[in-house]
Amino acid sequence: MTRAEAAETVADLLLAREHDTATSLLFEDRRVSWAEHVRISRHWAACIDEMLDGALPRHVGVLLANVPEYSYLLGAAALGGFVVVGLNSTRSAPDLAADAARTHCQLVFTDSEHVHVVTGAIDVTAVSWQEESGRSESLPVRPSASELFMLVFTSGTSGDPKAVRCTHTKVVTPGNMLADRFGLGKDDTVYVSMPLFHSNAIMAGWAVALAAGANLALRRTFSASGFLPDVRAFGATYANYVGTPLSYILATPARDDDDDNPLRVVYGNEATPGAANRFASRFAVTVVDGFGSSEGGVSIARTPDTPPNALGPLPDAVQILDVEGNVCPAARFDDRGGVINEQDAVGELVNTSGPGMFCGYYEDERADTERMRGGMYFSGDLAYRDENGFAYFAGRTSGWLRVGGENLGAAPIERILLRHHAIEAVSVFGVPAPGPGDRVMAAILAPESVMDGLAEFLAAQPDLAPRAYPQLVRVCTDLPRTASHKVLARELQRQRWNTSDPVYFSPGPDAAFVILTCQARADLDLSLG
Repeated sequence: MTRAEAAETVADLLLAREHDTATSLLFEDRRVSWAEHVRISRHWAACIDEMLDGALPRHVGVLLANVPEYSYLLGAAALGGFVVVGLNSTRSAPDLAADAARTHCQLVFTDSEHVHVVTGAIDVTAVSWQEESGRSESLPVRPSASELFMLVFTSGTSGDPKAVRCTHTKVVTPGNMLADRFGLGKDDTVYVSMPLFHSNAIMAGWAVALAAGANLALRRTFSASGFLPDVRAFGATYANYVGTPLSYILATPARDDDDDNPLRVVYGNEATPGAANRFASRFAVTVVDGFGSSEGGVSIARTPDTPPNALGPLPDAVQILDVEGNVCPAARFDDRGGVINEQDAVGELVNTSGPGMFCGYYEDERADTERMRGGMYFSGDLAYRDENGFAYFAGRTSGWLRVGGENLGAAPIERILLRHHAIEAVSVFGVPAPGPGDRVMAAILAPESVMDGLAEFLAAQPDLAPRAYPQLVRVCTDLPRTASHKVLARELQRQRWNTSDPVYFSPGPDAAFVILTCQARADLDLSLG
């Protein structure tokens, strides 16, 4: 019997480890067996159950870094039939209080650092809680596979974060699938440094370790410089990521012995092809980059024959639809690799068979309706496909640029800019133009010296269409990001050229970039009326 056939709930996965006395949870200088983990989670479940008002939603907020107590609380939720609400510690105190209130958290568990952030929060790292939590053995009825296990907030890159419903099935399925796909077992160690309040850490990290019966190595917060030392110290064979961590790690000084490490597989999403390839080569590891979101309505996996810049082959049920609901034609490419029919070929990724793994947002009917229309799941992601059925990411529907009367996706422009060896990260977005439509603006993470030859570099890119040319370039020492390492494009878009960072302007191809003076920035504002 496979893992998927044997386990239906997170509780099933956890209880399968109930008698495993081998050391499994690894954190700094602490070592805990799965058996001890289950025992603690069982006690905490019983204690929390006594604290909850049965007439209210059984929701418990967790405001913690990646510490063992977070894992114990996840286990307690699985065994005790209550719902964990993952609170993002990078948000402000008022936002955290609002997040806890709108998800109906009866209790919020945290540590000494954050105990005063949310009124009435409980410090689960305190000795008093540890002693209190061991008083009861009785457990409430365990939940079913279709019941809620966790509420996970979206990253909020294009709007306010939404609470995504994650059932037990939604967590167990990827955990089992990835453990089986990569052949992980009790001799492996799963390294989790992505924040546990994010779906990637739960479904591609924590659940994978649980399904495989592997060791679980936790890092409080991600550290690029600490990554390789951790991998070696913990004996990590598998790690997960989301966003740009691979690029951050690659930015650390290279050593001749970087490839001397126990890692076999690194799995995640949103790495650039260049970063994934360089990481695989430098650390002698297989990097598998998938495509998906917290909602889980559309998932695309790369295959060995997937072209370098493609997401992977479109699943049978997933189509690329235009605004009228018609299937977009395949992209046609010119000799330079540019998409000739971008206006027609780019559309929204839609699961035409239904919601997929999407279970809805918590008490947000408007957001649910935006995603589910006519029995189909609309992802909010833009893409195009080639004649062989491979899909290419083109941005978010919220990030459409309108240039020269035509829609333009940001992602293809970002991929072109990332070809430059000095550009570590980039975000492309639209800013207002004096007339109708947008100007293309890019924020790049790079030394300012990159601007000396950027015009010549862009002119040499065969697939950069004139209307896609970034007229404004902001050179940053850092980019605003969410806790899950996604760039906050809406914040960059709001700031435009009104920043202390140097901003350069070019009227278009074949013209040099010149730095904007204070007066030039003011003139741009005036030109918008």
